[in-house]
Amino acid sequence: MKKQLSAALLTSLLIASPFASANFSVNVGAISVDPDNSSSAINEAPTLGLKGGADTQLGVTIDYAFNDKWVLELVTATPFDHNVNGTGGLAGNKIADIKQLPPTLFAQYHFFDNSYAFRPFVGVGINYTVFFDEQPTDALKATLGTDNVEVKLDNSFGFAAQAGFNYMMNENWGLHAMVSVIDIETDATVYADGAQALTSTVKIDPVVAMLGVKYAF
Repeated sequence: MKKQLSAALLTSLLIASPFASANFSVNVGAISVDPDNSSSAINEAPTLGLKGGADTQLGVTIDYAFNDKWVLELVTATPFDHNVNGTGGLAGNKIADIKQLPPTLFAQYHFFDNSYAFRPFVGVGINYTVFFDEQPTDALKATLGTDNVEVKLDNSFGFAAQAGFNYMMNENWGLHAMVSVIDIETDATVYADGAQALTSTVKIDPVVAMLGVKYAF
């Protein structure tokens, strides 16, 4: 975690430092993704559902203030881990481990003016979620009767909404908190011996929450 924090801080500073006079700020803290899972069958095979609990990772967001009210925020994080559990004929079985990155770009409106320490905001944005490192479990391999099993989740593009606040303790340092909901929908497919065995559409639609430290340049 120390290495991840150092790398994230260094990356943020390298990106933001050339624009220090252009109203940039960086927020670093804990960010949690809690999926609201549901799945639907595309074929007659058992469906798949993302049923893993919330995962918390290191979150880093970069803000650019166009003026006193409008801010563009990029939300990033270290990769999230989730379980893929079966439903239908695979109910109760963990069938895969996956990782995902859901970078999201928000346009925020900030209430009050910058003379206030506490400033709530709302935002709308777009999200692109990348799924990778999908690892099938031994239980899935046993069910399909082969060790040659692959699990693939398609990347997702969707909209997002956000609310939160900043509380500045002095000119540079403050607290940052936000909650957002993201539209994430993916097609999950399982291959056995190179042939498609199972498939379903999975709506993840997570609630994402972050609490961190803010530094304004």
